[in-house]
Amino acid sequence: MNNSRAQGLSYRDRSHLSSTPEPSWRSNSNTPAGSGRSSPKVSNPSGHRYVDDLEGQNDEALEGLTGKVKLLKELSIGIGQEVRESAVQLTHMNDAFAETGTILSGTFRRMNSMATRQGGRWVCYMIFLVIVFWIFVLVWLFR
Repeated sequence: MNNSRAQGLSYRDRSHLSSTPEPSWRSNSNTPAGSGRSSPKVSNPSGHRYVDDLEGQNDEALEGLTGKVKLLKELSIGIGQEVRESAVQLTHMNDAFAETGTILSGTFRRMNSMATRQGGRWVCYMIFLVIVFWIFVLVWLFR
């Protein structure tokens, strides 16, 4: 490796590794021959610093994106847990409403059977109760 340094090759220049000639469409580019990199070839010594700065910026951006991905993952996990808990609550509510519907249908059935046994008197009782209820509502509103 010291031998390649003595010949003037840098660590980033890998053109000596390629045994095939460089294609003509690549000969005018700024990319080192056979390097496989898309970063431009830098001829001045401060160019290495520029490439290192770019790599550092890329690393910082990558860290920022990694943090955002972790945040989105935690958020999606939290949403998933909330959806599961809501599904359980909805199931319980559905069961409660089904039970309430059964109770109300039984009550309505008993009320209808009572009404058929009593004849037409129950209508008078219901009208009387509605009138009393509205009197209480009006007294309560205009006190």
